[in-house]
Amino acid sequence: MADPDCIFCKLASGELPATIVDEDERTIAFMDIAPATRGHALVIPRAHSADLLSVDREDLGAVALAAQRLAGRMKERLGADGVNLLNSCGPAAWQTVFHFHVHVIPRYDGDPLRLPWFPSEGDQAQIRAAAQELSGR
Repeated sequence: MADPDCIFCKLASGELPATIVDEDERTIAFMDIAPATRGHALVIPRAHSADLLSVDREDLGAVALAAQRLAGRMKERLGADGVNLLNSCGPAAWQTVFHFHVHVIPRYDGDPLRLPWFPSEGDQAQIRAAAQELSGR
């Protein structure tokens, strides 16, 4: 089902133009109009769902497979040295378009992208407490 106010639904239906690089019966992949690196693309399910927590399980699997397929092409055809997959779920996680999507970002040695945090060892007690809450043990 499509959301008539959703820009990604409009792209998927052809109502708005997109530079499509891959598609199948459940997904469509198109170039990002504000790319982080050369070849940056988005993969979406054709059916509307707002985010990771609401996407249909079969659509989630189809998006993951399409992202994997596209990542392989990025390495093979664009010479990418690596690939990042990124999903933002909710405004606090930087989600700005509320149609589930995965960014497939080719990475090149020396490109300017950096992690949004500086990894360092965490507090072990806090890690254990969060793990206990997540696992229900």
